[in-house]
Amino acid sequence: MSENIDIKTLNGYGTTLAAVINLPPDFDASRTYPAVVVSHPGGGVKEQTAGLYAGMLAELGFVTVAYDASFQGASTGEPRQLENPYIRTEDVSAVVDHLTTLDYVDSDRIGAMGICAGAGYTANAAIDDPRIKAVGTVSMVNIGQMFRNGWTNDVKDADAAPVLKMGADARTADAAGKDNPFPLAPMKEEDAPNEELRQAWEYYHTPRCEHPNAPGYMTARSLSQIIAYDAFHKAEAFLTQPLLLIAGSEAGSKWMSDDLYERAASTDKSFHVVEGANHMELYDGEKEVAEAVSKLGPFFTDKL
Repeated sequence: MSENIDIKTLNGYGTTLAAVINLPPDFDASRTYPAVVVSHPGGGVKEQTAGLYAGMLAELGFVTVAYDASFQGASTGEPRQLENPYIRTEDVSAVVDHLTTLDYVDSDRIGAMGICAGAGYTANAAIDDPRIKAVGTVSMVNIGQMFRNGWTNDVKDADAAPVLKMGADARTADAAGKDNPFPLAPMKEEDAPNEELRQAWEYYHTPRCEHPNAPGYMTARSLSQIIAYDAFHKAEAFLTQPLLLIAGSEAGSKWMSDDLYERAASTDKSFHVVEGANHMELYDGEKEVAEAVSKLGPFFTDKL
């Protein structure tokens, strides 16, 4: 059973998150359940991979929430399609806030997971918010690292300065009333540099998983907030929760999961590699998602 809900945030921007809450089979409101917050990729919405994982975890006995980020999807906030990593991290905790108000959720058994950038934001939220008792990631992207260092980590930090300038220039243009979209995945098939990112185009812009609320771009001004952002900042000290990372063996993004695995202070951390899978196949590939959920389900059952 699932229900559309609204979650008011206290993030200072006054946004309200559009969300779907999923309840376990044979739900009994007189009982309490563990809960899992599920965060979508950059450019995504709750109706795509986040909703898929949330629904499958609910079938395993969890209350789950998939939601649209502030400024995106059916959530409120201006400017539209802003990808502010600090607010996206805060969104995770805003959903935790809401879960603590529900009588049928055990506030001491709340976990969080995400896919792609949503996984990075989940890790960042857990660093800040010890109410999150267990963390799962799938095809994780630390969005700051990705924009600084490239999809395959072959760009030096300092060489990303021109991208930082793009963000600053976009802010100036925005102030003059101009619109500045910036793609989060290839907008055209011919723009994709490799098969993995061609699948990103396919996912967002064809019937594979396109959605009218997911245009596939962000505001270019977001770059000025993203470039210096580190989703793993102080993980060495404060990411102490049980941690499960899942990535494909062929994913160009796998190095970011490797990085968090090394940096996280947690003494209870594991890394599951889905052999033969790339980044995008863990979004919606039937076999790949089933393998990921077969690890996430027992992990959250054991740790929450």
